[in-house]
Amino acid sequence: MYHKTIPYRIFSIINNICLTIISVLCLLPLYHLLMVSLSASAPANAGLVTFWPIGFTFEAYAKTFNNVNFLNSLWVSVERTVLGTGLALVVNTVAAYALSKETRVFRARNVYLWYFVVTMLFSGGLIPGYILILKLGLMNSLMALILPGLVAVFNIILLLNFFRTVPKDLEEAAFIDGAGHFQTFIKIYLPVSLPVIATVSLFLMVGHWNAYFDGIIYIRDADKLPLATFMQTIIVQADMSKLDPAAVANLSQRTIRASQIFISALPILLVYPFLQRFFVTGIVVGAVKE
Repeated sequence: MYHKTIPYRIFSIINNICLTIISVLCLLPLYHLLMVSLSASAPANAGLVTFWPIGFTFEAYAKTFNNVNFLNSLWVSVERTVLGTGLALVVNTVAAYALSKETRVFRARNVYLWYFVVTMLFSGGLIPGYILILKLGLMNSLMALILPGLVAVFNIILLLNFFRTVPKDLEEAAFIDGAGHFQTFIKIYLPVSLPVIATVSLFLMVGHWNAYFDGIIYIRDADKLPLATFMQTIIVQADMSKLDPAAVANLSQRTIRASQIFISALPILLVYPFLQRFFVTGIVVGAVKE
């Protein structure tokens, strides 16, 4: 029987209070952003909105969803996130499965592993990457946003370390039953690796959804910009030409920006709670090498 001592209980209470305060402080900016987006233009411009909307209205969201450029960017980001995450999972899990084998099974394992590790330390740079995408004819296309980050070495290392914790008896039993490496990978390794796969999926989804710099470099047409690049253009560069002129005339830029920022952050906020329970397990087990 495990008995909690009084100092331990005091520590737990203080720890929970501190974590609650930190959580509230992290959520307050997003909550304030939501209140601004639901307020009228005059109090929003005057900076009067704090924790309650003033002049409650959904007009900013109505104008946002009527903005064709915003909807196009939202769809591009959805396509990029779904396709990029799916392709990266396939490539990274297959690579991790091969690299998780011992040298007696995969003799060139160490060579390939060091090849991947070197790419974590050194990169070709921005200009060679741009030239490569240009020469491959991928400029101004969705693949220009997906292919450069398809192989994530950090994710491969997490996956291969997790695969190495899978009991060898399961693999040997599958081989005895006549299964090959592909069947063993699909039917044995993937089902028991759900925590680390969920963790890697979360990394990939957040990375693709929030990436904006590659959109600035590789995308030329406004209707092909991912959402993060679109938001960077209208917020950081203050280029309002991509917004509906009627929306700008009737509403303040602050309410429009607040509504768009909140909408862009909402998908990740909705997805994360479903993957969070796998996150700690995937990080801890995948990061430890036996």
